[in-house]
Amino acid sequence: MTAHTPTFTDDLRLAGWQVRYQQRGFWRNRRAAFFSLVFPMLFLVIFGGLQSGNTLDVRDHLSFIDFYTPGIMAYAVLLICFNSTAMIFASLRTNGILKRVRTTPLPWGTYVAGAVGSTLIVLVLSIVLLFVAGVPLFGAHVPGEKLIGLVATLVLGAAAFTTLGIAAARMISKPENGAGLISVVTLPMVFISNIWYPMDGSPAWIQDISKALPLRPLADGLQAAFDPRFGGTGILWRDLLPLAAWTVVGFALMSRYLRSMARSA
Repeated sequence: MTAHTPTFTDDLRLAGWQVRYQQRGFWRNRRAAFFSLVFPMLFLVIFGGLQSGNTLDVRDHLSFIDFYTPGIMAYAVLLICFNSTAMIFASLRTNGILKRVRTTPLPWGTYVAGAVGSTLIVLVLSIVLLFVAGVPLFGAHVPGEKLIGLVATLVLGAAAFTTLGIAAARMISKPENGAGLISVVTLPMVFISNIWYPMDGSPAWIQDISKALPLRPLADGLQAAFDPRFGGTGILWRDLLPLAAWTVVGFALMSRYLRSMARSA
């Protein structure tokens, strides 16, 4: 009898089953669902309602909702792809699940792909909810052609923060303490990255720091799709290139971490 050699289609099917399994676990965790989906929506509804009709003088009277909607989208990418992913992989490591997977017929890479795929589904749901709330409900403007830039920026942002999130799991020794550690890393970045308010008038050294970090180009790239001052497809290479660079860095760190996990399993 000839042994069956797993094909790419088989791995893809197994990854699909793993995505389904991870999704079931996610929706049973009400706290995770709240912080991933409801939390960003609350910010948009509350502050979008409070600032309804207001404009930003520092941005040529840009509507506040056209600034805030993409800003909260960037925040959702950070929460889901970085914070949640780091916590998920830290828990998988400390609970010994990643080691046990190595003893099963399921390819280790397929299991990781399933976990990442489930996270990306949650991200898509979050972005759709924010888009639906920001555009029809509060009147944010997105010209159809600039959706290309919006999607391109989201894809690169998700790739950068997902890879960085998996790599960051190395820093979390105990998952129960992980949320505090992740907040120490992310909160300062959130406040200087055009999420809550424009950083246009901030000191030059703060601008330089924020532009060197991945969240600022993500927020700026998404906001370009809503800002009438930018035309064309909404693609800004000044934002996409830093995100691509961070994706390369994140992939290298993630690969190193996963290889060390595989050797120890």
